[in-house]
Amino acid sequence: MTIDPLLHRIVAAQPHPLLFATISGAHLYGFPSPDSDFDLRGAHILPLEKIAGLEVSDETVEDSRIIEGLEMDIVSHDVRKFFGLMLKKNGYVLEQLFSPLVVQTTPAHAELKAIAQYGPAGSGVITRHHSHHYFGFAETQWKLFLKESPRRVKPLLYVYRVLLTGIHLMRTGEVQANLVMLNDAARLPYLSDLIARKLAGPEQSLLTDADIAFHEIEYLRLRVELQTRHDASRLSESPSEATRAALNDLLVRIRLGSFSR
Repeated sequence: MTIDPLLHRIVAAQPHPLLFATISGAHLYGFPSPDSDFDLRGAHILPLEKIAGLEVSDETVEDSRIIEGLEMDIVSHDVRKFFGLMLKKNGYVLEQLFSPLVVQTTPAHAELKAIAQYGPAGSGVITRHHSHHYFGFAETQWKLFLKESPRRVKPLLYVYRVLLTGIHLMRTGEVQANLVMLNDAARLPYLSDLIARKLAGPEQSLLTDADIAFHEIEYLRLRVELQTRHDASRLSESPSEATRAALNDLLVRIRLGSFSR
């Protein structure tokens, strides 16, 4: 994907310096329709005067609006909050951190990814319990898919995307959110048609002919596979003390301005 120059201008206009800014959502997942908005995600750096007092503001900055013709959904967290979310079983922040659709990066972003990624010695922040994030998200999207009338492709694709991301994560320790790439390994023949419908736009993204029984069987089958991969995973139970120390050291250097951003 070619990054629209407007996205660079939008990033430059954010209220606080950004450690990184990446694109998430349908563009990251590999099935943006013509009307898809741009989900811009990142981590920003609050100045010391913003965090030294009793009240801390702007830990999370959110902005949803149309900017120069682009429908934008912008969310960024202060680095301390972002690092804290990384230490929990939060798949969202890992997908944002490792997104290949990079609008802005820094040396600290590169170091953060190096700290976070899975290593053979059990380093990093990725744990076997990240599977719970994907179980929960898939269940939410499956319920959304069932209750809609007419039913849309989008929540069904999200069901498959999160389950395959979770399975891949448990198997390899790698964060991969692109459904097209995930299906290279999963080889689910029906996904290509679903993705094509989503890419075609709103008129084609309705599933009036959806085989609910078939997709329910697949949904349940992939949940079982995710559980099986979780049970067999060699990923750590929790981030190591060395990983926590490395994150703390990086955060201190960023806060004190001793890290060249």
